Amino acid sequence: MSPNLVAETVASLMPRAKEELAALVAFKSVADFDQFPRSESEGAADWIATALRAEGFQDVALLDTPDGTQSVYGYLPGPEGAKTVLLYAHYDVQPPLDEAGWVTPPFELTERDGRWYGRGAADCKGGVLMHLLALRALKANGGVPVHVKVIAEGSEEQGTGGLERYAEAHPELLAADTIVIGDAGNFRVGLPTVTSTLRGMTLLRVKVDTLEGNLHSGQFGGAAPDALAALIRVLDSLRAEDGSTTVDGLAADSEWEGLAYDEEQFRRDARVLDGVELIGSGSVADRIWARPAVTVLGIDCPPVVGATPSVQAGARALVSLRVPPGVDAAEATKLLQAHLEARTPWGARVAVEQIGQGQAFRADTTSPAYQAMADAMAVAYPGEEMQYAGQGGSIPLCNTLAALYPDAEILLIGLSEPEAQIHAVNESVSPQELERLSVAEAHFLLNYAAG
Repeated sequence: MSPNLVAETVASLMPRAKEELAALVAFKSVADFDQFPRSESEGAADWIATALRAEGFQDVALLDTPDGTQSVYGYLPGPEGAKTVLLYAHYDVQPPLDEAGWVTPPFELTERDGRWYGRGAADCKGGVLMHLLALRALKANGGVPVHVKVIAEGSEEQGTGGLERYAEAHPELLAADTIVIGDAGNFRVGLPTVTSTLRGMTLLRVKVDTLEGNLHSGQFGGAAPDALAALIRVLDSLRAEDGSTTVDGLAADSEWEGLAYDEEQFRRDARVLDGVELIGSGSVADRIWARPAVTVLGIDCPPVVGATPSVQAGARALVSLRVPPGVDAAEATKLLQAHLEARTPWGARVAVEQIGQGQAFRADTTSPAYQAMADAMAVAYPGEEMQYAGQGGSIPLCNTLAALYPDAEILLIGLSEPEAQIHAVNESVSPQELERLSVAEAHFLLNYAAG
C-alpha cells in the first residue's frame, strides 16, 4: 500500500475527528463519583461503544469492573490466521482543577494557536480517536490486516485497579500478540518516541490526630499539640534539603541510560518560574524516569478564608509516591507507610490507608514489534528516527498485561508530549501529532501483519 494513501485518508478524516473529540471531551468523565456524576462517565463509555459498533466491531461490551467503573471492549476480526493486536486508551480524565485558570471551558474543545484545548484532549480521549483514525484509514485502503481488540478504560486516572482485576479474572479477553498502549507521548512535538519505561506508583492517605477537639490557640497554643503542625513536619521529612525524595530504606540513586533531557528545555516544558530552582540531584532524566518522587497531592485543613484562631485537633493528607523500574511497588508502599508512622512527632496518633498502587514497567525494545513501529514512525515523521524515552507517570495495567501475556509485545505511544500539559489547566493536543501518530499506527499494523 502506498504510504501516501494512508496519510491522505487520515488527513481527510481530521475534521470529523475534531468533531468527535469535541463530543467526547464534553463528557465530564472524572471517575471520582463524589465529585462528578456517574452519568458523565457512563455517557462517555456509551459514546465509545457506539463508535466501535459503527466501525464493525463485534462483541462490544461495557465491562463492569470491580472498582465500580466501566471499561469498553470491542473485537474487530481480521483475515483468517492473522495476528491479534490490542489497542488501549482510557476515557476517564483528571478533574479540571481551577476552572478559573482555564482560558476556555475545560470540557469544551476549543482551537487556539493551532492546538485543541480541553480536559482529556491528549490524556487520553485523543488516544481513542488515534485508534479510530488508524483503523478507518486501513479500512478505506484495503482493510485491517490483523485481528483488533480495543479496550478503553474508565478509571485509569484514579489508580483503583478496576480493569486490572477484571483482566485477571477474565484472562482470555485481552489476550493478544502485541499491545499498543495509546497513553504515552512523544518527547517533544515532531519527534517520534516510544516509551520504554514507566514509573509505578502508590497512593496513601495519612491522618494525624492529637486532641479530642480544636482548642483556642491563645489559651492552649504553645503546649497543646497541633495536628496540622505535626502533619506538616512528617510531610517535610519526605524531602532532603535539595528537594530529593527521602523515604527511609528506599534507594534514590539510580541513573537513566538513554535519551537525555536538557535542563533548560525541562524548565520550559515544566513552566518553572524564573529564579526558582529545580529540585533533586542527578540529571533531569534520572530524577523523572529512574528515581522515586513523592508528591503531596492534597491536605485537609482549614482554608485561609474563614479560619479561626484554633489549635487543630486533626489533619490529613494524600501522598503519592512514584516508584522507578526495578523497585517493587508493594515494598515501596510498606517503606513509605513505615516512614510516615516513624516520623510523626510528639506521639501523635497516625493512621495510614492505602488508596491505590501500580507496578513500574520496562519494555523489551528488542522485540520485532518495535522494529515494525520504528519503520512506521519513519513514514509518519519523514527524516526523524524513533527515540526511546522514559515516562514518570504510571499505567498500572501494563504490568498486569505483561504478567497475563508474557509472550505479548507491549508498545507505548500517544499524544501527551510536554506542550499538552496533561493533568494541568489548559490541557491541549496537537492535531498534527494526532494525525501523524494515527498514520504511524496504521503503518505499524500493516508492518506487523507482514512481519
